[in-house]
Amino acid sequence: QLQVEDDDKIGLYSYKVQSTITSRLANTMIQAKMVNNAKRPQHIVFDVQVPKGAFIDNFTIILQHQCNISWLSHRKKGSCHHTICLFISSSSPVIIGPLVEINKIWLKDRNVKHSKLLPVQEMIRRKLSSYEHVISVKPGRLAKHMEVDVRIIEPQGIRYVHVPNSLGDHFDGITTISKGEKKAHVSFKPTMAQQRKCPTCSSTAVDGNFVVQYDVNRETTGGELEIFNGYFIHFFAPENLDPLPKNILFVIDVSGSMWGLKMKQTIEAMKAILSELRAADQFSLIDFNHNVRCWRDNLVSATPAQVEDAKKYIQAIHPNGGTNINEALLRATFILNEAQNLGMLDPNSVSMIVLVSDGDPTVGELKLTTIQKNVKQSMKDEFSLFCLGIGFDVDYDFLQRIATDNRGMAQRVFGNQETSAQMKNFYNQVSTPLLKKIQFNYPQESVSDVTQSSFHNYFGGSEIVVAGKVDTENLQHLESIVTATAANAELVMETLRDVEELDGFMKKDKYADPDFTKKLWAYLTVNQMMAERNTAPTAALKRNITKSILQMSLDHHIVTPFTAMLIENAEKDEIMLADQPKDPRRGCCPGTLGLTPNAPNNNKGIPAWANVTAVPVSFMPEQRSPPVSSLSINRVDNDPHFIIHLPKSQKNICFNINSEPGKILNLVSDPGTGVVVNGQLVGAKKTQNKKLNTYFGKIGFYFKNKGLKVEITTETITLKDGSSSITLTWSDTGHIIRKQLLISVKKESNVTISVGEEMSFMVLLHRVWKNHPVNVDFLGIYIPPENQLSPAAHGLIGQFASEPEVFIYQQRPGQAPEKPQATMEVKGNKLTVTGGLQKDYRTDRVHGTEVQCWFVHNSGKGFIDGHYKDYLVPHLYSFLKKP
Repeated sequence: QLQVEDDDKIGLYSYKVQSTITSRLANTMIQAKMVNNAKRPQHIVFDVQVPKGAFIDNFTIILQHQCNISWLSHRKKGSCHHTICLFISSSSPVIIGPLVEINKIWLKDRNVKHSKLLPVQEMIRRKLSSYEHVISVKPGRLAKHMEVDVRIIEPQGIRYVHVPNSLGDHFDGITTISKGEKKAHVSFKPTMAQQRKCPTCSSTAVDGNFVVQYDVNRETTGGELEIFNGYFIHFFAPENLDPLPKNILFVIDVSGSMWGLKMKQTIEAMKAILSELRAADQFSLIDFNHNVRCWRDNLVSATPAQVEDAKKYIQAIHPNGGTNINEALLRATFILNEAQNLGMLDPNSVSMIVLVSDGDPTVGELKLTTIQKNVKQSMKDEFSLFCLGIGFDVDYDFLQRIATDNRGMAQRVFGNQETSAQMKNFYNQVSTPLLKKIQFNYPQESVSDVTQSSFHNYFGGSEIVVAGKVDTENLQHLESIVTATAANAELVMETLRDVEELDGFMKKDKYADPDFTKKLWAYLTVNQMMAERNTAPTAALKRNITKSILQMSLDHHIVTPFTAMLIENAEKDEIMLADQPKDPRRGCCPGTLGLTPNAPNNNKGIPAWANVTAVPVSFMPEQRSPPVSSLSINRVDNDPHFIIHLPKSQKNICFNINSEPGKILNLVSDPGTGVVVNGQLVGAKKTQNKKLNTYFGKIGFYFKNKGLKVEITTETITLKDGSSSITLTWSDTGHIIRKQLLISVKKESNVTISVGEEMSFMVLLHRVWKNHPVNVDFLGIYIPPENQLSPAAHGLIGQFASEPEVFIYQQRPGQAPEKPQATMEVKGNKLTVTGGLQKDYRTDRVHGTEVQCWFVHNSGKGFIDGHYKDYLVPHLYSFLKKP
């Protein structure tokens, strides 16, 4: 997806995605060509979503017909001095995770065609009896030439190819499919007219995932062995087996943060999942917040009566309180261990735990490594743990580690209207175990360096892939017999694809990847080592695995967290770095382009709007200033400093209010929604430079339509409902829910207040040294502009719910080089404003994060309506009286 500063001046000449799948290895090339028609340099964000588990193996920039090609290097410490900085970021240990990968550069020369090519490698996994190749197609604008081209080459033979209408009915009938015995071609080429959302629209309707589903022909034995160029790939997917009975415990997070849509969707999904249990299955339910409760203290048979009773139990859940993950998982493993010790489990059955949670532990054991160790010791490598992480604020890395450590897997479920469907889809992948504790036995004379050779709990509709190096001189040993042994079955694999036949077939097809076996082996090996590193019990072992990953990355050109991608120009006299700096809010060095990755925030209780997002400030040609990360949040912090973000003009406007201790300032007054936010000032202990600094020492929220008041001081958080009240201190972590109002307290850090999906607020606590001679504890408040206030909203912040038109021009040097001046026109006023930096304290409460803004002098005069004294109110819950 292309994002630019001057949207009308950048033309997207072409957007092409070319993907070739060779025996389940997908090589995808994403190419965008852009033209700058503006009179000045343009900043471009090239936004590509890369599938979870895939690897970027190259990056090419073509500018004025000169090619800049990337290569890998060991990631080293030290400064850089390049003119371009590209970031590849991820929320998971693997550098390419389920998030957006962002590459950001300047398009410097006018009317120059500029290309970016990003090759991605991915192994297509079999799920629910089919392979699914998902390509994110989000060009962001109309393209003169738009194309998605997918070629499938499968030596096993292709059974079917299907392309669901995932981009919408708008593109019905545009995709073409041609299928042969072993090859298929899928083409999607919408014209510019077909791309338009409507006949007169200038925006594109191409925005989503292009999906290709297919399956291959299978032998009755369920196995396929392919040998090529010194490597073998063994695909194992038997389907003629009866499902094994399962013993399953559902462990469901019902803490306060699950309140609302998350809990509603979870209940809906769980009721559907319970209906799919088989008569031979045994199950129970555990729900937990700060306490742990069991629907049944032991496993029970999945009879219709028990299933219905479990559904009623689930339906009655009301989320509240903290999150005690450690005790919940230990209780689940205790139930399974006790059932096994009492001989209640069928020896051929599969035992599993399914954890559903949306955040970090806040009660009981909080150290993640200790929880991981406790669960591993309790499960004794006998059971499997599957984890579903709901939402953006879940610590998915932890869930992935703890699942991998216990013979399972994890999946992130994004909290939205499709949460229920995502949960059911994940459960369907693991609900039909066919084999358990599988071990593949290969003749040692023939193979070496086998990766993923040990498996547990093979499920119907999936596939096990084993890869390794092969000694072609001893192929007769491999041809004689390959055995897959499981606890409940022994299957003999006698299917071996004829080596000469495969060699001839691959060489004849110009689209086939001749190194597919080697790349698949490297792909599987690196992914396995990454998983082993996450669960390594000692630091020494982790270091050794890291060295192996690094060497594999360099040998096979795979971007991992331990490598840096370097891009050199055609003259080889300039090198650019594609890497994620330690501080993601800053560039890799002074003079480079900075970027804030749009990654989920892992702090439980902080809503999505609290994330830092990349918002470039206005370009200043005379200063050659790069964009600076800003924040799409309105906030008041410190003296008190107001920072108003204007989303339409993408500008930050700042001003200070200097008043007296004890005075109460109105921040939001909205008679339409019945919401009031006021802040009471507290003074420093003494004056400095003849000035007494003031801060917010108390903030009051009044939700008139609910009859609720919330008072937050530097000591307590109190919810008042008529004559009753509930109080938490800043030493607590927990939640209060009353009348669909959610208050989430994070210990000694912040409080978030949420009113359904319509409104959110965050209050930040600043602690100072108790005996500090001057400073006092104080509060900051952060308000997203997306809050659904009414047109009647006012107040120092509320008035900007309707964004005023702001024009800033005549930029000129100020008294200091880092503080330029400019003229600002707003609300019929002409003001002199000063460019500078203010602090955002959400991510660093000690030093803060610098935010660039234009400062309005004289307590915001001319920018705010009237005088700041007009915003003084008599009580903490008073509405503002308009003149």
